[in-house]
Amino acid sequence: MFNNELMADVHFIVGPPGAARRVPAHKVGRGLACQPAEATARWLSRGFPVPRVRHPRRAGRVRGSGQLLCHPQYVLAVGSSVFYAMFYGDLAEVKSEIHIPDVEPAAFLILLKYMYSDEIDLEADTVLATLYAAKKYIVPALAKACVTFLETSLEAKNACVLLSQSRLFEEPELTQRCWEVIDAQAEMALRSEGFCEIDWQTLEIIVMREALNAKEAVVFEAVLSWAEAECKRQGLPATPRNKRHVLGPVLYLVRIPTMTLEEFANGAAQSDILTLEETHSIFLWYTAANKPLLNFPLTKRKGLAPQRCHRFQSSAYRSNQWRYRGRCDSIQFAVDRRVFVAGLGLYGSSSGKAEYSVKIELKRLGVVLAQNRTKFVSDGSSSTFSVWFEHPVQVEQDTFYTASAVLDGSELSYFGQEGMTEVQCGKVTFQFQCSSDSTNGTGVQGGQIPELIFYA
Repeated sequence: MFNNELMADVHFIVGPPGAARRVPAHKVGRGLACQPAEATARWLSRGFPVPRVRHPRRAGRVRGSGQLLCHPQYVLAVGSSVFYAMFYGDLAEVKSEIHIPDVEPAAFLILLKYMYSDEIDLEADTVLATLYAAKKYIVPALAKACVTFLETSLEAKNACVLLSQSRLFEEPELTQRCWEVIDAQAEMALRSEGFCEIDWQTLEIIVMREALNAKEAVVFEAVLSWAEAECKRQGLPATPRNKRHVLGPVLYLVRIPTMTLEEFANGAAQSDILTLEETHSIFLWYTAANKPLLNFPLTKRKGLAPQRCHRFQSSAYRSNQWRYRGRCDSIQFAVDRRVFVAGLGLYGSSSGKAEYSVKIELKRLGVVLAQNRTKFVSDGSSSTFSVWFEHPVQVEQDTFYTASAVLDGSELSYFGQEGMTEVQCGKVTFQFQCSSDSTNGTGVQGGQIPELIFYA
């Protein structure tokens, strides 16, 4: 009966004028529908007649006595207290057509399909609109499914938009997931197109955020991009004066004095959004012994403290190993919750100070997610040396990823021993297994890549 004119007793005109769609529905269906006895309360609370009968085919599938309750199919009224009030409340609608201009037609059809059949068919393009519809009509199971869908599709490029929406819909768990992504991958999130689409209040709380893992120059650039987009939304020319106007006090939340002098001189000082007096005062703050008072915060953001998963219980060296010579050391790992891998900890020379060239890489199912080529100098100790990716990489739970390092250096190196297949790091559990990419001897029990550096 879903989206079917047959026996439809109400029609919804869904969507804004000019883009509306006429959707048939059924206040009261024809015939009987049966459900387990635990659903009785919902029917009785609405005043519907609920005759008790035995359903011969499905009795064995129901816990307890196997009794099912059969009732007239009050499809919309039972599925939503809002529809119940609309059709059967004291101020019930008597019109055969009901206009709903604030809900997208596609989202409304997803809502109706769930109410008719318990089937949930979500897509990325319509999930936010569906969440709005589910909230409006108080259909909590569908709203929860929407939030779960959004959490699984959450990444840096959409985290700011979803943060804005999660605040609007009052979904604290989704809000927390958004912050986890934004904090760890702040520079990617701030440079995303979605950042320019957020509302002013969300902009304010992001720029205030102490845990952002971003250079302040990137924060400043993102704020300017948002101001330009907001000027366009308001139909204003994107002049420095108008940008200051739409930003309001948010401009003074950017921690400009924590930039390097070079970053300020090449960026904020030439942006034209600061007044000449502000620019002059900031230059004096950098260079003068008697520093002027500024309206900008002076302390750096704390950011996130990186955590380290160390997979070996000891390290060692021998006279005939460990050599690299450009061969690949690799290990596979999985986690039981989402983390953000920022880099690898590597062993260095076991015979004094030495320099290594290194290429690190992170892959999933053979696809390279991140890599970096650099050099590091080891001091001859058994300490690990950190090599970082350009941006932290989002790693999802219960999926194996491959971390690889190709080092080139003439000196022998330390290597790990007594490797563990499972390591608990705070609230995160890491599992390790050997990688077929490893051609230099690294495995679970020993070798290179002693540490994964991550945020959680």
